[in-house]
Amino acid sequence: MYNNSNNESERRPRPRFQRESEPVSARPRFTREHAEHVARPQRSFGERVERPFGERTERPNRPFGGKPKRNNGLYSNRKQQTYREQHEDPTKPVRLNKFLANAGICSRREADDFIQAGVITVNGVTVDNLGVKVLPTDDIRFHNQPVKRERKVYILLNKPKNTVTTTDDPQERHTVIDIVRNACAERIYPVGRLDRNTTGVLLLTNDGDLAAKLTHPKFHKKKVYAVTLDKELDEVDEAIIRAGVILDDERIIPDALEFPKADRKHIGLEIHSGQNRVVRRIFEKVGYKVVNLDRVSFAGLTKKNVGRGKWRFLTPKEVAFLQMGNF
Repeated sequence: MYNNSNNESERRPRPRFQRESEPVSARPRFTREHAEHVARPQRSFGERVERPFGERTERPNRPFGGKPKRNNGLYSNRKQQTYREQHEDPTKPVRLNKFLANAGICSRREADDFIQAGVITVNGVTVDNLGVKVLPTDDIRFHNQPVKRERKVYILLNKPKNTVTTTDDPQERHTVIDIVRNACAERIYPVGRLDRNTTGVLLLTNDGDLAAKLTHPKFHKKKVYAVTLDKELDEVDEAIIRAGVILDDERIIPDALEFPKADRKHIGLEIHSGQNRVVRRIFEKVGYKVVNLDRVSFAGLTKKNVGRGKWRFLTPKEVAFLQMGNF
């Protein structure tokens, strides 16, 4: 509200720019001189600016008022991973069985058998001793064929029922490898196991280091299951399961146990134990039979938008999270 004084200067609003007599700290950050300095040169509509052939105009790699954009072509996770693999330290030795496994020839255990059988040569010399270390620059041959490292492949499969989690089956049953056989040329294998009638998330890869990390119990990777029982779970038995059930001289305590539906036959169970058939054995211990078992999450990976019996490649972001141990 303005003052009714006759002094006209008192009724006027204060000017936007401070006078020279006022303190410097009270001046605005954006001055008229600065505006004239950064203003773009004006030109009429349709006027073209002639530039030498091949000259490019430098533009900031950022939207107005935003942060600089990432150049996905140069700094994507996939290209960073490829760069690390291509620029691997050639002076760092690795175990021979690990080198063979990373090359997709076989697993580490099978590599030990091949080494002892004398079918592996390093720089023209037959190697039959376990624990031998080699360099990436060595000439390594398997049955006189050169061994080269292959690219890493990561596939998430929504495993269906009546499918065996193995690379091959002597009884010629349907395996998970049969489902992803045409996905890539590299030799991949499942990380961990699911029962024949257990469905859900299963990871397949040829990355031996990551597979060893995901299967070792010390990393405490989370697994979430949707369990359907033959009858409703009693509150007393629920308390027993929450307190921990002894399996193979080890107390298995679930990380979470909830009832996602109105009844108590359908259970959501989160657990990090790596014992064989651990979920079914937990409920069998207190007198229940698991009718359906579906793994909805494994090490942070879910089957979202992946139908039963379908598969997809992991994104570079998902691979990076797994390699960093963000389970």
